[in-house]
Amino acid sequence: MTSRTTQTVIHFSLDFRLPGFDAPQPAGDYRVDHDEELVEGASRFAWRRVGAFIHLPAIAIRASTQQMVPINPADLEAALAKDLEQS
Repeated sequence: MTSRTTQTVIHFSLDFRLPGFDAPQPAGDYRVDHDEELVEGASRFAWRRVGAFIHLPAIAIRASTQQMVPINPADLEAALAKDLEQS
């Protein structure tokens, strides 16, 4: 099966928390990877998301270690919507 990873940058104006995180993350820009698999139909192709990962810490923060943490895309969308409401 064919797969691809696309990377986007998201912005949080305020500190945020995602389920499974021990502590809030600071406001800033974050890289997010979306892993997708190709779904072949009879007449066209589509991509189905099979995973998402956020890169920590934020882009502007210099740290000796970085990590990629799996996240639920729906949780990320909810956190972004909440950030937009509150800012």
